[in-house]
Amino acid sequence: MNNTDKPYQDLLKRILDEGKLRWDRTGTGTISIFSHTLEMDMADGFPLLTTKKMFTKGIIHELLWFLKGDTNIQYLVKNGVNIWTPDAYREYKNYAGKLEEPDYDVHIDNPNENRVRLMTIEEFGDRIKTDDKFAKTYGKLGPVYGKQWVNWGVVDRVPSGWHHGAPTGYKDIGINQIQQAIDTLNNNPESRRIMVSAWNVGEISEMALPPCHWAFELYTEELTLEERFKIKYPDGSFYAFFNNPIYPYKTAHDYLNSDNTPTRRLSLKWHQRSVDTFLGLPFNIASYGFLLHMLAQQTNMVVGTLIGDLTNVHIYKNHIDQCKEQIGREPFALAKLELKKGKDIFSYSYDDFKIDNYISHDSIKGEISV
Repeated sequence: MNNTDKPYQDLLKRILDEGKLRWDRTGTGTISIFSHTLEMDMADGFPLLTTKKMFTKGIIHELLWFLKGDTNIQYLVKNGVNIWTPDAYREYKNYAGKLEEPDYDVHIDNPNENRVRLMTIEEFGDRIKTDDKFAKTYGKLGPVYGKQWVNWGVVDRVPSGWHHGAPTGYKDIGINQIQQAIDTLNNNPESRRIMVSAWNVGEISEMALPPCHWAFELYTEELTLEERFKIKYPDGSFYAFFNNPIYPYKTAHDYLNSDNTPTRRLSLKWHQRSVDTFLGLPFNIASYGFLLHMLAQQTNMVVGTLIGDLTNVHIYKNHIDQCKEQIGREPFALAKLELKKGKDIFSYSYDDFKIDNYISHDSIKGEISV
């Protein structure tokens, strides 16, 4: 079954049929609608589009990068993921282009013309990958997603190092919203306040790109006894237990609790203010799908519904033909995710993710607008 590609294709059709022409900060131009909601039952399979081949390596590494609280692109570039490189490169060009005198740290020698020049984006990426000092300065994106997810604001200041018994410097410690969400899921799972926000108004101006998917919230519900038995006995053999006493347990729930069978289902809704429907949205869907699985695994719950609350939903004008091609493709069955459990949500590695039976059409290229 595939409950992801069809709603996505329907959204592409809706934008093409109903969307209005709007100009944007990139100068490319878009066709846009104001609001749309996507809803996917995670029990049907992992929401990885099949109507074009998805860059799962990039999706997973970006999510791990968020959870590390990292805001420098070097980790991504070293792992072959360049989705944020254009944003860092734009900041580099803005700085280097304003220099009154050539700075050989941010330019490249051009022996053919005996002068220096701006790096190309490829040269910039290579320099970020191999030069830690350069990356520390020019790979920074400001306080983007990872900073807000795991280190929001400043609630404490601690020494960053010591020398002869004295601090060598200090680092600011903020709120870890991810850990806070997990603690609430474990201790008060019916709370209506299990939310994570990346929209820190006081730091927006410092970000290379304000967050597009700016917040998500979590919702849990109790599983029925039948649902719990289906988890323990997927083949359906659980029915025998309904008509027989379960010695030495007082109730069927006690029996299931004895081996930690989940008692709750976890659902996630993310909110997105700006949606690049062709390039970005498929990435966002899968990323929050991965995150939902990780959160459910860490809190001993099962995955439920994934919902995208989308605003300013657009197709860039240079992606129209690609969207029409994707609409015409027949979806395949969704893949399944096997996830090796990390000791905590911040300890997962790329190798912990295994996607089984992923069959897709070929990739469809599209130029990113920055």
